[in-house]
Amino acid sequence: MQRIRLRYTKRGRLRFTSHRDFQRAFERALRRAEVPMAYSAGFTPHPKVSYANAAPTGTGSEAEYLEIALTATRDPEHLRVLLDESLPAGLDITDAVEARTSGLADRLTASVWELRLEGVTFEDAQKAVEAFLAAETVEVQRKTKNGVRTFDARSAVTELRATRPPGDPQGDRTLDSACAILRLVVRHVTPAVRPDDVLSGLRAVADLAPPVPAAVTRLAQGLFDEESGTVTDPLAPDREAVTAASTTAAATASATAPGTGIA
Repeated sequence: MQRIRLRYTKRGRLRFTSHRDFQRAFERALRRAEVPMAYSAGFTPHPKVSYANAAPTGTGSEAEYLEIALTATRDPEHLRVLLDESLPAGLDITDAVEARTSGLADRLTASVWELRLEGVTFEDAQKAVEAFLAAETVEVQRKTKNGVRTFDARSAVTELRATRPPGDPQGDRTLDSACAILRLVVRHVTPAVRPDDVLSGLRAVADLAPPVPAAVTRLAQGLFDEESGTVTDPLAPDREAVTAASTTAAATASATAPGTGIA
C-alpha cells in the first residue's frame, strides 16, 4: 500500500464550501482520475482518506492537507495533476509527496493567517494590535453546541502585526477605501483559537470593529519552530526521506553494476 500526502487550497468563492462539501468533491475527483484507492473494510467501505485540521467554512486557505492510501504505486506529481484537473477551480491540488514518515497531523501545530480588514485604517489596526499584545490575557466567548464558552485568545498567538495593503505604502487611500492587513501566527491549542476569536479579542481590548466581515485566508500551517518563530513545511520530512532513499538506491545500483568491482 502506498500513501500520498497532498496539499490543497480553498480560493475565491469556494472558501464557503464546508468540509463535508469538499469531501464529496474530492471523492468524485478520485473516481474521475481513476485513482487505485484502498478502501476500508465492513458493510460500507469508503476510500481511505485522512483529513488534517481543515479550515473553518468561510475562510480561504493556501495550506490544507490530506493523505490517501493506494493499492498500486503511482507517481505523486502525475497523481497531483490528474486530481487537480478533476476538481473545480479554487479547490487546487498544489503539492504531492509520497508519505515516508509518520505523524502528519502531529506536525500541524500552528497556522499563519492573513486577515483583510476593509474600512479599517492602518493606524487603528496598529493601535489595536499593540493593545492586544500588551495584554496578559484576552478573554473571548464563543458559542458552542454545549453553550457559550469563555477562553483566553492571547496565549495561543505568537505573532500579530498590522501592515498596509500592497500598493499602499504611504497610506494614501481615502477613508472610504481604508484597509488594513493583519498577519497572525496561532498555535493549535485546545480549545482552538481561530482568527475570529482574535478579532473578538481586538474588539474587547481596543474596540476595533470592522464595518464588514474580515476576509480571512490561511497562508500556511505546519510545525512551529520555537527557535526561529516560523511555521515550517509539514511535507519537508517526506521529501527529504524520498531524496535520501533515491540517493541510497542510486549508490547501491552503481556499486553492484557489472564492471565496477575492484580487480
